[in-house]
Amino acid sequence: MAVIFDPLRGRMRPAASHGDQEIIDVLTGTAGAVGIDTSGWAVLTGAGMSTDSGVPDYRGPDAVPRQPMTIQTFLSHPDQRARYWARSWVGWPRMRSAQPNAGHLGLAQLPVAGIVTQNVDGLHQAAASEMGSESPVIDLHGSLDRVICLSQGHIFDRDWVQARLSELNPDFARLVGIDPIDVETAPDGDVELEETQNFVVVDCPRCGGILKPDVVYFGDSVPPSRLQEANRICQEARGIVVLGSSLAVLSGLRFVRAAAKESKPVVIVTDGPTRGDELADYRSISRVADFVADWALRGIQGGDDRLTL
Repeated sequence: MAVIFDPLRGRMRPAASHGDQEIIDVLTGTAGAVGIDTSGWAVLTGAGMSTDSGVPDYRGPDAVPRQPMTIQTFLSHPDQRARYWARSWVGWPRMRSAQPNAGHLGLAQLPVAGIVTQNVDGLHQAAASEMGSESPVIDLHGSLDRVICLSQGHIFDRDWVQARLSELNPDFARLVGIDPIDVETAPDGDVELEETQNFVVVDCPRCGGILKPDVVYFGDSVPPSRLQEANRICQEARGIVVLGSSLAVLSGLRFVRAAAKESKPVVIVTDGPTRGDELADYRSISRVADFVADWALRGIQGGDDRLTL
């Protein structure tokens, strides 16, 4: 498997630049001279947004070192595709059961310019549905609940693929000695599993092509139409807020660089180092869910009065 270089190697977590309430003053336009309201902000989210939902991240303080599948590895050999789908089949039930946390729900209460998420778990959409949010959400890296045929572009529901894999591999869990209910999933929905060579993979039922989750693997590219829409949201926004992303991947970092180049304010909230720290005008090292809950309370309530949870 390809070795993935860690662009955060050697970086240290910076100190907070301002207190959270000062940053929220800026985000809600209650700081007098700033005059920026909530609807002016584009929000970029990463894996740290979903850790409170039971979805681990790759680079957080408690993250287990992982080597995620690259698109080159996935396409290189049928055994590699069997390896991916076996691990994904085990991990999908737990990923599917994840629910939006306080951070997702709080953000869904704020009428931001748009949310561009690097996550593939669908939790922002679930929160938006629950809270009645109309802010657009762009799945920059795709979504695990869809499966795409690489030959003809046919799209299939992930639950259908799961059911078909279960039919083709009825004894797999027993043979490898795992309990699908009691396993730890990775951010992209699979699990650590070594014995996968006998796993039977599903091909496209329409054309026989290779099926792949409709997500952007490491080494893959974001579809141009999706990138264009994300760019539009960030370009039209007055500033960008990064929540729970290390910005290790260029697909997210580019939005921060673009904002900084245009002298738009950049806010970064995450408890570890990021590749964009030197570009941040406002830096918080608080837990994302706590910060967003405070932001949502102020954004909903307005003014300087504050509720307590």
